[in-house]
Amino acid sequence: MAAIITLTVALAMAGCNRKVIYTHYAHTPIEGWEDSDTLLFAVGPVADAALYDETVGLRTCSRYPFKELILIVDQQVMPAGTLLSDTLRCRLTHEDGSPINRGFNFYESSFPLRTVPLQQGDSLTVRIHHYMKRELLPGIADIGVSIKRKGTVKK
Repeated sequence: MAAIITLTVALAMAGCNRKVIYTHYAHTPIEGWEDSDTLLFAVGPVADAALYDETVGLRTCSRYPFKELILIVDQQVMPAGTLLSDTLRCRLTHEDGSPINRGFNFYESSFPLRTVPLQQGDSLTVRIHHYMKRELLPGIADIGVSIKRKGTVKK
């Protein structure tokens, strides 16, 4: 139920902000996200040539056993075929182990990824998987991608 409410709020916020062109969360098993389970996000063609800020969102619970999460984010820009790869280090707790973000059952966090220039008609395929020593990672409920228009691209 909480996930439905959060998704509704996110969609409402995206509808109010015309700069947000894409927001989507993918569910991961709370019992454990396998390191070989890659999440896929398909971003359709953009309407305008512009700079776009990308953000990765996380929803975790107290079952997550570490202070941070390391993600590998691979992207392909089409039709050019440009490949982008990032390692994103997501700090989730303070040094004492208390969560950085507030929450009741789940903690929601967001982390800036990069600013990417896209041309009109470009689309993106975003793939995310974790890069932790443990193969099965408990306590992660959702991973999301949000893309927001920053400004126009100079030609």
